[in-house]
Amino acid sequence: MARIEVIQGDITTLRVDAIVNAANSSLMGGGGVDGAIHRAAGPALLEECRKIAAERRELPGGPCPAGDAVITGAGSLPCRYVIHTVGPVWHGGRGGEDKLLASCYKKSLLLAAGAALESVAFPNISTGVYGYPRDKAAAVAIAAVRETLSGIQGISRVIFVCFDQENYRLYRRTLSGL
Repeated sequence: MARIEVIQGDITTLRVDAIVNAANSSLMGGGGVDGAIHRAAGPALLEECRKIAAERRELPGGPCPAGDAVITGAGSLPCRYVIHTVGPVWHGGRGGEDKLLASCYKKSLLLAAGAALESVAFPNISTGVYGYPRDKAAAVAIAAVRETLSGIQGISRVIFVCFDQENYRLYRRTLSGL
């Protein structure tokens, strides 16, 4: 089974096989983690996202609907790939948000395994402007990663990268089961 870690830091600086981007459905960059990744990666990332968006423009919900994921190169980032996934907007838990958020983690890991990647770093998906409660998001994220890793081979390291101290403590506590 893969080692699961929690660190506090900047996901754009990690030397791993892939980082996961908390993208929007257009794949064209935005604020928060998405904007930081696009800025650090440079124009090559946006160009790859444009190509994918053009190929997938007919999908309901946009080129990358909530719960889905796509993979691109990493541009100028120190990692090899960026996996873009779109988390759900929180609507009080009545809109299938847990299932969609779990799907983000599962589909990201399946893409990583399919590309023979060994290390993947995740941000705290949907907990910013999408309003997903941080404690609920941490529980869904960790459960989805554990469940998905039990059914795939090759990934040896998963890192939850928390930008702030509050999320770092929350993910550490949730991971340890306290």
